[in-house]
Amino acid sequence: MFGRLSFAVVVLVICTVSLLSTIKSPTPPLSRSKIDVDTLWGTAASGGWRPSSAPRSEWPPPPTETNGYLRVRCNGGLNQQRSAICNAVLAARIMNATLVLPELDANSFWHDDSGFHGVYDVEHFIKSLRYDVKIVESIPEIHKNGKTKKIKAFQMRPPRDAPESWYTTDALNKMKEHGAIYLTPFSHRLAEEIDNPEYQRLRCRVNYHALRFKPHIMELSNLIVSRLRAKGHFMAIHLRFEMDMLSFAGCFDIFTPEEQKVLKKYRGENFAPKKLVYSERRAIGKCPLTPEEVGLILRALGFDNSTRIYLAAGELFGGERFMKPFRDLFPRLENHKTIDSTGELAKNTNGLVGSAVDYMVCLLADIFMPTYDGPSNFANNLLGHRLYYGFRTNIRPDRKGLAPIFIDREKGRTADFEDHVKRVMQETNFGGPHKRVSPESFYTNSWPECFCQVSASDPADKCPPNNVLETLESQLMAQGIVGTSNSTR
Repeated sequence: MFGRLSFAVVVLVICTVSLLSTIKSPTPPLSRSKIDVDTLWGTAASGGWRPSSAPRSEWPPPPTETNGYLRVRCNGGLNQQRSAICNAVLAARIMNATLVLPELDANSFWHDDSGFHGVYDVEHFIKSLRYDVKIVESIPEIHKNGKTKKIKAFQMRPPRDAPESWYTTDALNKMKEHGAIYLTPFSHRLAEEIDNPEYQRLRCRVNYHALRFKPHIMELSNLIVSRLRAKGHFMAIHLRFEMDMLSFAGCFDIFTPEEQKVLKKYRGENFAPKKLVYSERRAIGKCPLTPEEVGLILRALGFDNSTRIYLAAGELFGGERFMKPFRDLFPRLENHKTIDSTGELAKNTNGLVGSAVDYMVCLLADIFMPTYDGPSNFANNLLGHRLYYGFRTNIRPDRKGLAPIFIDREKGRTADFEDHVKRVMQETNFGGPHKRVSPESFYTNSWPECFCQVSASDPADKCPPNNVLETLESQLMAQGIVGTSNSTR
């Protein structure tokens, strides 16, 4: 009896499973994802937001007497230097200090000694920030008891991502003691996330209004953009397939033994020892996209071989064998040399100046695509600037999401390849306002602090009055400091 009952139970279970399997919804086929390329050439939807970095609450002007002088040395590439300059202005405001024009450590990185004066419009920088901080070009000499004395700045090394409290204690105490402090190095030396929207808006005023390149850089950039746009839309791509980035990422295996030696040597000389396994790094999206992968993404999104592309990049590692597959997909590639066959542009785009020209061309491009947008990367600031510049379209590949798709392709599994790519890319942001989530940098996404809505439901998002600059000007005049407004915020 027990055996028969057990058999009946087994049969019942089998029948139930069989029935469920017949009524279970079949696995849906891969949907044909669609991304309208024509809309990408325009700006992203703003949702009623517009850029605004003007103060929205009480913002007193810098006092005539400050606590001392602040010197900083901004190291790294153009992106790191820009964010460091923003941090220096904010640090000066926090400490009620007079900021000495920031020093750019260009020699070690660019072999370029042009400095702040050679890249940025100094007069505009000082004038634009007169409501926020006092700025001088050098520490002045003091005259006491008939003697002339030079203030010697006390050198300090700030902690990485130092909190606001470090500047109001350690740094400020030394400033009051010595009259001036010199912070070096000064890359990522002030925390990005500060719970004070007015301080964050000051960073935007520096980054997007006060930091203006010198006239000859703007002229060169506009000339390149005009020549590119004369034939229609164009896209700018920062192709980060260079020796330093490949060495940092530890992505060696696709190169020849000789090339691997070069990369490993560079890594050993410039980065901390760390065991990096190529297959693991690639699987989690830590390797820079190859030029061919960039081309395949664009083709999957619907861009055809008539697309004009400006390449902003250093020397491509691995040479033509990596570039050829990309050029086969998109033959209308441009750079300094192809735009100006006379070579005049190339003569004027070396070192930091060349990086600044590329920055402006990428800023003004209809579409910008970074291939490796880490926190210290050239693209980091550009993405934020394009957001502030009017929600201009950015194509940001999700390297981690795309990695298994490219790995499958290398193994011969190419079915629905383009739809798989599009499905991943649909989850990315194309340049509209979006919540900033770590590890995204404030310099990549300053929304909502540096944006406002004319018709806002939340008072914190409401745009400041149109006469905010006149109010700030009147505060300066009340202190006997006269200036004229020349910067829209």
